[in-house]
Amino acid sequence: MFTDDIETAHELTELERIMMSRFANRFYLNREVDPAVVKGILNAARYAATGANVQPWRVHVAAGPAKERLVDALGTAHATSPDDHASEYRYLPEPLPEPFASRRREFGAVFFGSLGIGPQDTAARAANTARNCRFFDAPVALIFTIDRRLEKGSWLDLGMFIQNVMLAAKARGLDTCTQEFLARYHAVIREQLTLAPEELVVCTMAMGYGDPEWAKKRPQMPKLPVEAFASFHGF
Repeated sequence: MFTDDIETAHELTELERIMMSRFANRFYLNREVDPAVVKGILNAARYAATGANVQPWRVHVAAGPAKERLVDALGTAHATSPDDHASEYRYLPEPLPEPFASRRREFGAVFFGSLGIGPQDTAARAANTARNCRFFDAPVALIFTIDRRLEKGSWLDLGMFIQNVMLAAKARGLDTCTQEFLARYHAVIREQLTLAPEELVVCTMAMGYGDPEWAKKRPQMPKLPVEAFASFHGF
């Protein structure tokens, strides 16, 4: 059964609709999010699968003045000393092998093209990248960390927790955008939010009410059909 058949063979569940409508939103309304809503999202997300019930996730949530101080510090670091900062882990290998390199190039063409930014417009691309430091002007910033003493298995658990956060947020009418980019500024984040020494910054997330006008014109990133990544045995 191929992808088109799957989507027409049965009515999509509400969960499936949420999963398929979620996207990385980089444009938000100037509208606060009730802290109770954020807590509700995290309350649901904590039921993520976790091997041996280790529950390795840790999340720091910033809003209001605390977020603005963090944004200012990140913006200063990015503007004045970007080369002095590096993530504590490698997100992707360089060079990136195929077919993954082609997919990344396609993403860049689709995403920057939707913003009217050409491949040679380095200034506009840099300005767009710098918006990460403002969490794309979303009212809530989340910083996900993991105990550096743990192994790769716990990173799987953290990924499932983060996915739960995104889906629970979408179910409540909020959009999100995960950001690996800011992991390089872990020293800045550590100072601003007083992270424990064993906490390793994995990624951050912008959360808020997405701009509906952007949602109407946002590019639809191509996704592989099921038959391109799944092998069925015994079906």
